[in-house]
Amino acid sequence: MDTLMNVVNFIMDAGPAVFMPIIITIMGLIFGQKIGNAIRGGIIVGIAFIGIGIIIDLLGDSIMVVVNQMVEHYNFKLTAVDVGWPIAAAIAWGSGKVVPFILIALPLLNIVLLSVRWTKTLMVDIWNYWQPLFLGGAVFLFTGSIWYAVLGACLAMAIMWKIADFSQPYIKDFYGLEGISVPHIETGAWALIGIPLNKLIDRIPVINKINWSPDKIQEKLGVFGDVTVMGLVIGGLLAIFARADAMTVLTTAITTAAAMFLLPRMIGVLMEGLSPLSEAAGDFMKKRFKDREIFIGLDSAIIVGHPSIIATALLMVPTILILAVILPGNITLPLAELGGLVFFLVWAVVPSKGNIFRGWLIGTLFMIPILYVASDYAVAMTALGSEVGFEFPEGATLITCLSVGSQWLTWIIYKVQMFFAGFLF
Repeated sequence: MDTLMNVVNFIMDAGPAVFMPIIITIMGLIFGQKIGNAIRGGIIVGIAFIGIGIIIDLLGDSIMVVVNQMVEHYNFKLTAVDVGWPIAAAIAWGSGKVVPFILIALPLLNIVLLSVRWTKTLMVDIWNYWQPLFLGGAVFLFTGSIWYAVLGACLAMAIMWKIADFSQPYIKDFYGLEGISVPHIETGAWALIGIPLNKLIDRIPVINKINWSPDKIQEKLGVFGDVTVMGLVIGGLLAIFARADAMTVLTTAITTAAAMFLLPRMIGVLMEGLSPLSEAAGDFMKKRFKDREIFIGLDSAIIVGHPSIIATALLMVPTILILAVILPGNITLPLAELGGLVFFLVWAVVPSKGNIFRGWLIGTLFMIPILYVASDYAVAMTALGSEVGFEFPEGATLITCLSVGSQWLTWIIYKVQMFFAGFLF
């Protein structure tokens, strides 16, 4: 187990930008790529992850300046501080004895479920096992049962792989991605809610006619409908809403415009590295299993860069802050992850083929349970944080994060397990 924990620590230290290229290269060799092509594909994937990370961090840093001013000017008072997914992931990966058992169980389960045709998704996004690890860590913390914790994590991923299969045709249609699925719980599980909500809106008169897709906006507004100009305007208005000074308004505006322009290009770089692997995987399966199809399960970072998703996320920043204040019983103060709302809004936008209005409307409905789940998880995350020695922000009595709140699938499993274990909180 010590050796496995050393591997876990290596994964944590390396991060997805280093670790994913290794996985992609190994997968390429397994599926029959030439060694040079496999290595090149892995390197390009790593470059793309670095680029995506830099852009999202840049956008997040800019948005956080604005958000902090909003919190100050509008006097938001909430007790559970959103500390961001990197903290939640570090807590999950460091959550003690249960980690090695889950890390052994999940890849084995994936292979078994592929072999019995429960799923078509082969998950190579090992980094994001932090999400079932968080569930397992919380269950283990309160029950003391490793096997009960492993059961919860395995159940969550078994369901998530099935959801990834279900949502893959939508990803293929909207992004043109062949053979790629997204078993990323905080993003992918929302397909089960976003797709039906979009179909419901199709039946509502007047609202079903509103279409704010980037193409439609540009068609009506010309250059002012260009995605980069949209980013400039939305970012600037967001800063003005926060009563920021002129320099902050200008900086936020150009930063959001840069994100709108650069993120889609980084996704293109990512696909340059992934497409040969996807093709090799398809050929591999056709040769050995003529009636089988396999999807490569990846991080949702590959699909968050669409301009309509970025624009929707920017509109959601003031929306979620207002929701946080007016929702009865919410204790979560959204902070660290407001620059990363794109990860929660994919399935608010994709079903409507990029309609920003529907994305905002459905995204608003998403954010209500996200805030409540984040609030409910605060006790568990705070306790896990204390276990691993996390240093709490000054004045914070509880910590949580929107990424944990977005995992409604694991939260339901967590609550059911806690109920049967005799915990009613």
